[in-house]
Amino acid sequence: MAALAPLPPLPPLPPQFKSIQHHLRTAQEHDKRDPVVAYYCRLYAMQTGMKIDSKTPECRKFLSKLMDQLEALKKQLGDNEAVTQEIVGSAHLENYALKMFLYADNEDRAGRFHKNMIKSFYTASLLIDVITVFGELTDENVKHRKYARWKATYIHNCLKNGETPQAGPVGIEEDNDVEENEDAGAASLPTQPPPPSSSTYDPSNMPSSSYTGIQIPPGAHAPANTPAEVPHSTGVTSNTIQPTPQTIPAIDPALFNTVSQGDIRLTPEDFARAQKYCKYAGSALQYEDVSTAVQNLQKALKLLTTGRE
Repeated sequence: MAALAPLPPLPPLPPQFKSIQHHLRTAQEHDKRDPVVAYYCRLYAMQTGMKIDSKTPECRKFLSKLMDQLEALKKQLGDNEAVTQEIVGSAHLENYALKMFLYADNEDRAGRFHKNMIKSFYTASLLIDVITVFGELTDENVKHRKYARWKATYIHNCLKNGETPQAGPVGIEEDNDVEENEDAGAASLPTQPPPPSSSTYDPSNMPSSSYTGIQIPPGAHAPANTPAEVPHSTGVTSNTIQPTPQTIPAIDPALFNTVSQGDIRLTPEDFARAQKYCKYAGSALQYEDVSTAVQNLQKALKLLTTGRE
């Protein structure tokens, strides 16, 4: 895709819109990396801002300029299916957010705590917010958002205080604490990676409550373009990145011999779900995520041939 033209500038953010400032920042960061993600971040900010305050003069002015950005961006994206078709856009955004989450989760479980990982956790939580432009979040996405936001806050605070974080989903503060410390995942991020901590981790400093309600997928190596910020000092170019070996899920042999039965009656909802699975598979392939693509295609095939999921 050709480079996008500069978008119309925005006026200063009204104080009423503080809750969407990080989503707008994420949009700016993705203008070149992934304009589709940038577009939906602005759309989320627009919809949320309208609900907060659409009458105050300064808010109306800001929303008007934000609308100008949305229209300009949509025009530049042209007939991109991720913008013209909600089902494709939803799949694109959800896959992108999950890849960023898995990158951060993988770094966390390996005990590699750094600014890029913290920001990836927090950005993943913001992108899950953005998914709400397509409707209500799934329970899984709600849990991922809560976990990612808490992890970003917890690890940031540990490094700030010279403590060594504990890897993995070991504990969580009370729900209110997660919300109160939300800004720590972004606004208070250090401008440089924190220096390695020489302190020893003390288990007694961890919250006593366990985080057993979250089902976090095992750490998985995400593509190299998933981190929120790619370190500039690595000297690695896109041509030298080697694809990570992937484990392909076993295909149910019964699917090869399945033919649609004459008495199967598929509803419009069945067709819509099958289409959604196929779109998810297509979006996954954009990130070379063969496993997710195969799983979604199997779900679509089973639904179309049996009428059941």
